[in-house]
Amino acid sequence: RTINQKRFPEPKEPIKDLWPQKTYDDWSKKREVTDALTPYNWTTVQRVEVEGEELFIPRRCMHCDNPPCASLCPFGALNKYSDGSVVTNHDLCLGGAKCKSVCPWHIPQRQSGVGLYLKLQPMPAGGGVMYKCDLCHDRIKNSQIPACVEACEKRLGKKKPLFFGEREEILKIAHERAKEISGYLYGEKENGGTATLYLSKVPFDKIDSKLREKKVSLLFGKIENPLRDVNQWAKGFILGPVVSVLGAVGFALYERKQSARLREAASAGKQNASSSGPTLRDYKGQVVHSEDKKEDK
Repeated sequence: RTINQKRFPEPKEPIKDLWPQKTYDDWSKKREVTDALTPYNWTTVQRVEVEGEELFIPRRCMHCDNPPCASLCPFGALNKYSDGSVVTNHDLCLGGAKCKSVCPWHIPQRQSGVGLYLKLQPMPAGGGVMYKCDLCHDRIKNSQIPACVEACEKRLGKKKPLFFGEREEILKIAHERAKEISGYLYGEKENGGTATLYLSKVPFDKIDSKLREKKVSLLFGKIENPLRDVNQWAKGFILGPVVSVLGAVGFALYERKQSARLREAASAGKQNASSSGPTLRDYKGQVVHSEDKKEDK
């Protein structure tokens, strides 16, 4: 939260309804919430007791190897990078929430009253900006590790439950550790594989059952990538390309109304965005030894 403070949304009041609905999503008055994923809290920690083991499980974006959110976003606002991260471009996102709908874990969260949508409304889709963990993509580009892993290392040293590195290297460590403790892995194959991996002594189906008893939305059940069933999404996303075109046209019309200074700034921003890219080639991964992570007193 400290690292991403400057990137948190600052909605403009009054917040308008999500056209054509009569509702909107506003977390700006609940920024202190930490027991759920919100536009202001991109990682949350679940607490559950299974088979006598008290588990503390950090939950965030899984950063899928083949993310349905990036493939099916009608606005093209999500990208999968070779460093493993799945990143939302907040400047392009219109808050349509399709990313949340197709995410097996429903990770992205919407904040209304912000973003490009304000300049284009009313639109046939959208209504804000979607937010989630981006694996500290900017830090990785600068050869740094994610902030959560760094904080974990500083606080717990060799006892740290969080690791970050090349995916194959992390998988090797995870398999070795799983063999040592007769443990279980989650994320290696789920949804086609993810860059976030979990390791636990307790079977994940039992963890999932306990989480369901608590009636939470972040679960550990069996996951299938929705992209495997093309027909499931064919009708739902026929509108996608049309909305993308409308968004592009609307943005162009808006730009024409701006001063030359703003147009030059926007042009410079686009050039920087196109020239920037990942500095690492292989996917990254994380291992979370949830059974070892105890709550600090």
